[in-house]
Amino acid sequence: MNEILDKIKDALTKMNNKKFINNLFIILLISIIFLIVANVFFGSKTKSIDRATHNYIQDVNSSLESDYSSYLEKKLVDILSKLNGVGKVSVMITLENSVEKITATNTTKTTENTLENDSEGGTREIHREDLTTQVVTKGNDGSLLVVKEIKPTVQGVIVVAEGADDPKIKEMLYNGVKTVLGIKGNKVQVYSSK
Repeated sequence: MNEILDKIKDALTKMNNKKFINNLFIILLISIIFLIVANVFFGSKTKSIDRATHNYIQDVNSSLESDYSSYLEKKLVDILSKLNGVGKVSVMITLENSVEKITATNTTKTTENTLENDSEGGTREIHREDLTTQVVTKGNDGSLLVVKEIKPTVQGVIVVAEGADDPKIKEMLYNGVKTVLGIKGNKVQVYSSK
């Protein structure tokens, strides 16, 4: 090992030190430029993919929110119109937030610890940790794999029904909405239709 180090030292001393330092500086400068150029070209693709995925998730969530709201409204109209003394019923539901879908992710964590000893007796410890997360897709269409779906909470309900001018029918409608949706009474309003 010492022979190799001696040969390297001899080669370096034979070279012109200024020329060697200039060459080393040029190589370092070219490396830095290459890293910047690579980051500009390859870094922007990752950002655009992340942005596209985020926009897709937002579109799906807003679509699911309106579908979920319409589904609840239809179910309420169906059940409330069957109550005795109730005629035509209209229902409007507002939601506090949107449907939240939790997608499956593939997370890889790599940890590397290195302990180096130099020739002068000094030690250096290097700790490196990489965390990579990828969204899991299913099938050839690239749709996201959903692990959990959290339904939005109901912010308020308005019921407009024929026959709601009768206090007993109004109370039946009021209690029916509270029971079906599991919400507090201050979020429900019942009105009589024309």
